[in-house]
Amino acid sequence: MTTATPLPARPGVRPPAAWSFPVPEVFTLDNGLSVQTFHLPGQHVVSVRLGIPAPLAAEPVDVEGVATILSRTLDEGTEAHDAEEMAGLLERKGVFLGAGVGERGILVDLDVAVRNLGAGLELLTECLTTPTFPEEEVARHVRNRIADIRHDLADPMSRAALEFLPTYFRPSSRASRPSGGSLESVAAITSEAVRAHHRRMVHPDRSHLVVAGDLTGVDVPALLGQTLSAWAPGGADEGAPPAGGDERADDAARIVLVDRPGSVQTDLYLGCSGPDRRDPHGWGAYQVLSLAVGGSPQSRLDRVLREEKGYTYGVHAGFRPRTRGGLFLVSGSVRADATVPALDTLLDLLAMPGSDLTEAEVREAADFVAQTAPGRYATADVLAGEAIGLAMDGLATDFVTRTLTQVRTMDAATAGAAWDAHVDGRWTVIAVGDAAAHGSAIEALGRGPVEVRRSGGRR
Repeated sequence: MTTATPLPARPGVRPPAAWSFPVPEVFTLDNGLSVQTFHLPGQHVVSVRLGIPAPLAAEPVDVEGVATILSRTLDEGTEAHDAEEMAGLLERKGVFLGAGVGERGILVDLDVAVRNLGAGLELLTECLTTPTFPEEEVARHVRNRIADIRHDLADPMSRAALEFLPTYFRPSSRASRPSGGSLESVAAITSEAVRAHHRRMVHPDRSHLVVAGDLTGVDVPALLGQTLSAWAPGGADEGAPPAGGDERADDAARIVLVDRPGSVQTDLYLGCSGPDRRDPHGWGAYQVLSLAVGGSPQSRLDRVLREEKGYTYGVHAGFRPRTRGGLFLVSGSVRADATVPALDTLLDLLAMPGSDLTEAEVREAADFVAQTAPGRYATADVLAGEAIGLAMDGLATDFVTRTLTQVRTMDAATAGAAWDAHVDGRWTVIAVGDAAAHGSAIEALGRGPVEVRRSGGRR
């Protein structure tokens, strides 16, 4: 008879050590450009992120979307090189150069092998300081943007997001209109309008630059002194962000049904007020709540709507900070025949008081947020993106470390108080689906006024 060898005892697993966001070197160029550099050994592709405070509210109303066209044509020709030549220079040096627009301004991305960082910065400087915005290139991107808008209007979830804006925000708020402009405003954009916006808004003072990667042997201040230091600052009032903010409409708490005859599913998009990153309850509470309520397959919403009811493949929810205040947004697609019970159940779930949160679900969400942070910020591009986003919001990168410290000690009482502070039950609900099939039943729920919009509307 053989004797079985006893198995060794299961090894103990200790909690991982607390992670902190890397500390950058910070300095300012003579032209006012604020710089942060992160030395990340082994990251041989350097990520450069530039944030220019050109808020959407600064766009002329008749050509809203001009910042988007500017960002798309920034590298489409300079005084020294036309669009084709610039594309060749970027390709030969292995430089990725792109740009986009957010609420707070224009964001420019540059990724390049560390050995070509100087060449990449030279090309970036050329695009920032001497762009020509040729008429043919601007016209091409205007056509592309118009095609994008038409595609968004035809896609039900994109349409829901577009319809949410004028329903939630007051008409006087820039946020009530698409960030990339409407069909009418984009069609009015000319190369001269783009040049004028560039002259007024694109300056180094008040702008932020982040450089992240393996900077061994790289003299970043010297490289910037040879390149971006040549970017001339603007006047005292040029590019200054306009005063005021985006306000919620008085009649925002209502249901809008966008008619999509014969649709086999209904796309839901709901929102209410939310916090900004400076909320007194701490941003960490809202990161945990986002995950616990609607940020994973194990969240409250998916557990009921997907697993128990089978209404949907998934519903996502999360808090979205803005410059001042923010939003809590919920979105998902449900079976057409489940439209009414799905909406009713969803609103019931969202009506929970903060005291309904359990210690177990809060701890599970908090552990995930805290313990996955090293992986989330493992690459130079993600780290640089986070740093530039915080800088554009007037925050230093120690905000991430302080937030994670709060997350690691999060409890149900703190998370519940944060939930109750903003989620007040005054929902703006957009549903894109068959109005004839669902309109009367949605109204019968008694959840608020119901407006039917025809899907042929323009935005």
